[in-house]
Amino acid sequence: MSVSLDGFVAGPNGEADWIFRSSGGADSTAWVLDTLRGAGVHIMGSRSYHDMAAFWPYSEMPIAAPMNDIPKIIFSRQGIERGPQADQTTAALAEARARNAARHGATPTAAALKSWAEPAVARGDLVEEVLRLKEQPGNYILAHGGARFAQSLVACGLIDEYRLAIHPVVLGQGQPLFCALRSPVDLRLISAMPFDSGAMAVVYRPA
Repeated sequence: MSVSLDGFVAGPNGEADWIFRSSGGADSTAWVLDTLRGAGVHIMGSRSYHDMAAFWPYSEMPIAAPMNDIPKIIFSRQGIERGPQADQTTAALAEARARNAARHGATPTAAALKSWAEPAVARGDLVEEVLRLKEQPGNYILAHGGARFAQSLVACGLIDEYRLAIHPVVLGQGQPLFCALRSPVDLRLISAMPFDSGAMAVVYRPA
């Protein structure tokens, strides 16, 4: 996830414009691609699903292919309306489209549309569903936001590795990643990579 220097993953109203000011360089894109290509499945909450389903099939960005090609599991007790719904998308989608307007004009393939239109849906208890997934063979599970979904994964101790892009911005207020923790968690640094934009990728695992 992208995180501000003071620990927020979105602004108070879900604003994400600060992310685009220090991302998109060749070095940071390569790091994101490496993360995405290694995943066996994408998991996310329903709001992020609707944003991504409305964006990635139509994008020409380098990271669109692994976002479209790798299977998805959407966590929602109520289920989802298949495909993007205008009233369920967020401001982050509009910001992403505006920032990447020049590269947001691809003709979607049938496979890309099907990948987003027919994801698996996990309706059960979060811990039980994730532990069940971890028992399956294959590459690692890559969790995306939104903030509430990520907070729940953190609070339940389900994260085996944090891959964070720390951006050179202080928001002062917003939606934090670690606010739901019940007790401190010690982490072990696996790697740190600065980017030309001033952002930095860090990988931590629970100690």
